[in-house]
Amino acid sequence: MSGLRQGTAPVPLSVLDLATVGVGHTASDALRTGVELARRAEARGYHRYWVAEHHSMPGVASSSPAVILAHLAAHTERIRLGSGGIMLPNHAPLVVAEQFGTLEALAPGRVDLGLGRAPGTDGATAAALRRTDRPGEGAEDFPEQVTELVRFLDDDFPPGHPYARIHAVPGPVQATAPGGVQSPYRPPVWLLGSSGFSARLAGSLGLPFAFAHHFSARNTVPALDLYRQAFRPSAVLAEPYALIGVSALAAEDPAEARRQVLTAALSMLRLRSGRPGLVPTPDEAEHHPYTPMEREFVDTWNADVVHGTPDEVRAGLDELQKRTGADELMLVANAHSGPARLRSYELIADAYGFPRG
Repeated sequence: MSGLRQGTAPVPLSVLDLATVGVGHTASDALRTGVELARRAEARGYHRYWVAEHHSMPGVASSSPAVILAHLAAHTERIRLGSGGIMLPNHAPLVVAEQFGTLEALAPGRVDLGLGRAPGTDGATAAALRRTDRPGEGAEDFPEQVTELVRFLDDDFPPGHPYARIHAVPGPVQATAPGGVQSPYRPPVWLLGSSGFSARLAGSLGLPFAFAHHFSARNTVPALDLYRQAFRPSAVLAEPYALIGVSALAAEDPAEARRQVLTAALSMLRLRSGRPGLVPTPDEAEHHPYTPMEREFVDTWNADVVHGTPDEVRAGLDELQKRTGADELMLVANAHSGPARLRSYELIADAYGFPRG
């Protein structure tokens, strides 16, 4: 489950890519940056590279994680690839099992399946995705959906179950055909969350847990405590394993780091205000006419972003890991431009003495 700790990092470091699209750039630009980032992350020793499912957001081009992951699989060789996450209530479990069985066949032994129960969008878009005007039903059924998905992945519905004769392909059923060979790999399932619900569920199922510290920092320690308290050893995990997503951005000039993270804060402000758009430029973010309430929001938001010089970011990440006891840190660098994001991951790798690649 765990990866190698590189250099002086206290735990393995990984990458979360939101495929952000800035003003003046296209989705193609964002996805090309993702390929370059995955290659550089692999070369420098980052452990995983995950992409997240979002919908109806002009500034985020990651509505189809499985498609992006297939593309990344063709351009990398070793780094683990996965979803952070697939919003399971938006999809039929069989479809997800087929998609990730296919990804596992394309990149054997290095695919993670992270699952969330939120829609990854607003209520109206969730209703359009799920073809229902009661999108909350999917979230309430999340534990049953997880169980169904795992049974499809393992091809082990009990006799008499309505789905006992249905098989996710690629998958274990292929080994039962004449001359079939069982693949030694199956995508490990992770549960994602930003509150206590998925923390308890992940613990009770004995699954690894990824917490969204990058947008729910106040809940991080309570959720991890709940996960560890609820944990029951399983066939896939003997001890709790908790990863946290962390907003982190490094630059040689701390003022430039502040300018870059302000772009993400303004983008989030607009999203929370019901006005999602492209990620603004640093100049636009600096000169935006913030109201006192808006200024309070962006200041509070950026207080949870680890940013500054490489040494400052390293110190901030070390403190956060010590405070939370996280087994892995997954870094998300939100900025207007691809080069700023790429440079941030390089500087953080340098600060921890990662291999040069």
